[in-house]
Amino acid sequence: MTIQQQISEYINSQPGSKRSDMQELHHLILELMPDSKLWFLDGKNDEGKTVSNPNIGYGIHTIQYTDGKTKEFYQIGMSANTTGISVYIMGIDDKTYLARTFGAEIGKASVTGYCIKFKALKDINIEVLKTAILYAYNQKP
Repeated sequence: MTIQQQISEYINSQPGSKRSDMQELHHLILELMPDSKLWFLDGKNDEGKTVSNPNIGYGIHTIQYTDGKTKEFYQIGMSANTTGISVYIMGIDDKTYLARTFGAEIGKASVTGYCIKFKALKDINIEVLKTAILYAYNQKP
């Protein structure tokens, strides 16, 4: 199964309005990041045990470890959670930046160091979310 097929299957497995919101958000991110690498992580570790929610990733962020090793991961991620949708914004060194810059204007969302979590797209200001995504995307090396 291709990554696109896995993403489609994952989004289509979501209930009603969450499915349509995730589909809309997926298309929005693809428009903002048209040449980005697509990822699909099923949330399972090497032993097949579920360790996180499945998530869709966009772009490439290189993680530098203290021992000098590096690992590629996505820049922007999206995942369904029990109450709604999480958007992950990776690669911002200042862990207060998202909340400080976008928290007051984004609407009904919880904003942490790398995650914007909301119940539905109608609850947030899409333009503010787009600005946050583009900020991270433009941080690429």
